[in-house]
Amino acid sequence: MALGNQEGDEDGKPLYQRLSIELQGIEKESAPDGETGAGLGLQTTRGPIHTLLHGAEGDGETAVLFAPGARGGFGGPAERLYADLAEALAAQGVTCMRIDYRHAANLDESTLDVLAAVWHLASIGRPRTAVVGHSFGGGVVIQASRYSTNIRAVAALSSQTLGARDVVLLAPRPLLVVHGEADDVLPVANGRQVYDWAFDPKQLVTYPGAKHGLREARPELRALLMEWLPKAAAS
Repeated sequence: MALGNQEGDEDGKPLYQRLSIELQGIEKESAPDGETGAGLGLQTTRGPIHTLLHGAEGDGETAVLFAPGARGGFGGPAERLYADLAEALAAQGVTCMRIDYRHAANLDESTLDVLAAVWHLASIGRPRTAVVGHSFGGGVVIQASRYSTNIRAVAALSSQTLGARDVVLLAPRPLLVVHGEADDVLPVANGRQVYDWAFDPKQLVTYPGAKHGLREARPELRALLMEWLPKAAAS
């Protein structure tokens, strides 16, 4: 399978004309110390993608995939919000997966990682996935949505704009853009730009006083995502 990006390449060709990845199998792994979820290695033609899977048993077609920022890792913004949300949503019957990029900060490779994870979720009976990305990961999940109809909704938190122009192709799938008004890494203007590029259905939420990691708005953000993600994935 081959997939791609319109930005960040010299010749202007989309990713599917330049790079390819195939999902070849899975291997159980040990979760890192202090982490919840079941460790799972997605074996691909571009190397293994390390993931943590939460609550894959039972009925239901929906899933949520969490993608990190440019530094990678599993925790997410706002004091390990991803880990908290994954456990809480899994308890409600929504399968969740957290991924750690093979090559953090590489937009093309990270997009392929997200797509491989979405394919795996579809293969285990979860064809409707909402994807969440923070910072660099916002551009990653927006770009990935261009290449998979299994991605049913996108939430971009404190997003960069690189990779995010593909948001024009997201509709009629829903978009949630969240940004801190005191973000001193990627200004709130980035979030507003992504929102303006997109077509309905879309929602923009900004938090006064919240910085790039959104820690200052953690309770409000957690409540928002707990409500929005299951509904959006099922849409």
